[in-house]
Amino acid sequence: MIRVLVVDDEALIRTGFEHILSAADDIEVVGAVVGGQAVAAARRLTPDVVLLDIRMPDVDGLSVLAQLRLLPAAPVVAMLTTFDMDEYVAAALRSGASGFLLKDTDPVQLPVLVRTLAQGGVVLSSSITRTVVDGYLANGPQQAALRRVTQLTGREKAVLILIAEGLPNAAIAAQLHLSTGTVKDHVSALLSKLRVGSRVQAALLAERAGLLKPPSPQGEG
Repeated sequence: MIRVLVVDDEALIRTGFEHILSAADDIEVVGAVVGGQAVAAARRLTPDVVLLDIRMPDVDGLSVLAQLRLLPAAPVVAMLTTFDMDEYVAAALRSGASGFLLKDTDPVQLPVLVRTLAQGGVVLSSSITRTVVDGYLANGPQQAALRRVTQLTGREKAVLILIAEGLPNAAIAAQLHLSTGTVKDHVSALLSKLRVGSRVQAALLAERAGLLKPPSPQGEG
């Protein structure tokens, strides 16, 4: 079972997410709390995944994220936001968030995204990925990203591209015909070489360096 903690100051959001996720056979919502209760609840309930509102009236979501990252069994954290342009998103990604979701994410997709998070994948809502990437790219030149990427071996670069496509370790292992343990070793090595603290930061660096293929034009076979 994937243990999920929902943190949001709006009761409607907490109830809605809890209802949607609890319907999945492999997901258990172990708590749904307001921001001020988040860290204590995470210590007590030891969730695998925390869905954390990025902006709350009683406490700063980024401060909660920082405290969650320091827990002995730190959960995977994805930020929740209402807006497709949020000035806190880049800061959250740099602080170790594993992605972010719009609060109006398709209910059918929500359990899928939680599973991806639990498996170590990167989750960025498709409707705002471009905005986030553009904002992140503006904070560093492409040439610097290219220099960092050239430090990677061919295999590490292949793993990085699949991370940027949102694949968890098990899926990367299957695609590259490697063991999951070997993929974990490659991930640790490339994060160290790129000097980034999370898979999301690595994915955005790959985008900045131009490693990802652009989407095919509509109608192209």
